[in-house]
Amino acid sequence: MKKYILGLFAVAVISSCVSQQERAMRSADKEFILKAANENFAKKKWKNALALYDRLANLVAGTDDFPNVGFNTAYANYYDKSYKLAGHQFKNFAVSFPKDPRAEEAAYMSALCYYEGSMDYNLDQSSTELAINELQDFLNNYPNSERSKNISQLIDELSYKLEFKAYENGRQYYKMGEYKAANVAFENVLEDFPSTKLRSKIYDYIMKSRYELAMKSIYNLKAERIESALTYTRLVEKELPNTEYSKTATDLREKLEKEKEHFAVVKKETEARMAALTARQKKEAEKLAAQGKTEQQVKDQISNEKKAMQLQRDSAALKTPPPAATFKIQR
Repeated sequence: MKKYILGLFAVAVISSCVSQQERAMRSADKEFILKAANENFAKKKWKNALALYDRLANLVAGTDDFPNVGFNTAYANYYDKSYKLAGHQFKNFAVSFPKDPRAEEAAYMSALCYYEGSMDYNLDQSSTELAINELQDFLNNYPNSERSKNISQLIDELSYKLEFKAYENGRQYYKMGEYKAANVAFENVLEDFPSTKLRSKIYDYIMKSRYELAMKSIYNLKAERIESALTYTRLVEKELPNTEYSKTATDLREKLEKEKEHFAVVKKETEARMAALTARQKKEAEKLAAQGKTEQQVKDQISNEKKAMQLQRDSAALKTPPPAATFKIQR
């Protein structure tokens, strides 16, 4: 019997709660809806609270309840993990009610929402860049805030995400054997993030990328690339002494020096062959030129002989007297 009574009581309580939410959703009574919405908010029933706050937006416009509804709506969306919407609402609150005691908190929460909305490093990082800008805006607007220290930490965290994203891009190029692209990508990381914590690893990848470029280079670029790789091994040894990276630098430099010596021999032999080939080509060209000249001389001689024969014929015609005249006796 007791179990039966307890069961009825539980059903009654549940029915009461559900009916209150439903009544509030159908009601036009601002006070009743507001009370139900705030109760849901206090009980962390975010979706129920949001449904009712949404109905209240027009009902409380221009009243003293409007800021509270807007502030609670933003928090409800934040706790419901709708960070983009919550960030927009908190920002609107801070801008719309700058003299409200909660304006700084709203500005902080707005920046925090953008931080929470930042995507993983392997995804598009436009949200991360936007979050950094919003966090920096908070520091600019509230430089003396107690929350500034926390904001600075968040900015550092997001900046590292961008940094690591760029670093991973370089690593992907290296893994694919795109050593020139990898070298450029890693150098860009050093330029964009001069205080990077990944400097030693980046140095290592740039050095290896230049080594691979030198060893696999085409003839015309090989000498230059060998020198570039050798220079970077010395940089790594100087900047990272007594480390695994400096040891790698020493090993690679020895291989590069051997490759440099080997290439010097190949280059000398190649230049000798090219010189011999050039000489042969020059000789052949001169021979062909001489043959061309001889052929022209023969043609000129034939032409001259023809002209001489024609001249002789013309001269003979001039020297031959006309036939004697025939006179007829007149009758």
